[in-house]
Amino acid sequence: MPFSATRRYAALLLASAALVGGTATGAVAAGTGADALAAYPCDVTMSSTGRLTAGYYSGNTVVPSSSQVTAAGKEAQCLLQYQGYNPGTVDGIFGSRSQTAAKRFQSTVNDACDTNLRVDGKIGEQSWPYLRRLYC
Repeated sequence: MPFSATRRYAALLLASAALVGGTATGAVAAGTGADALAAYPCDVTMSSTGRLTAGYYSGNTVVPSSSQVTAAGKEAQCLLQYQGYNPGTVDGIFGSRSQTAAKRFQSTVNDACDTNLRVDGKIGEQSWPYLRRLYC
């Protein structure tokens, strides 16, 4: 499977950081180039209050990165996939396919929930709460 230039670049950066002893902090997952292109499993569960989670990131503020593997990226990709939006491979890198899925999700939420999410393909403070539940 061919990888996009962004993913190849991200894998190269992560591999370089690993070679020089670099570490990642916050929601960024440390890993080698091979880990950066790995497909992660999605085990989405719903709490008794109706909140969805895939177990990678529990917050509602971090915007997934389009250039590096993040826990927020894996979480958003899993939740989009669970709700029927195809983000592509769940690899933690929120690239163009994930952003397209997020735009479709945001547009659907706007129509179904009579809200005004920015349809920008970024999962941030406004979109996370809707992504974490199956209803308005």
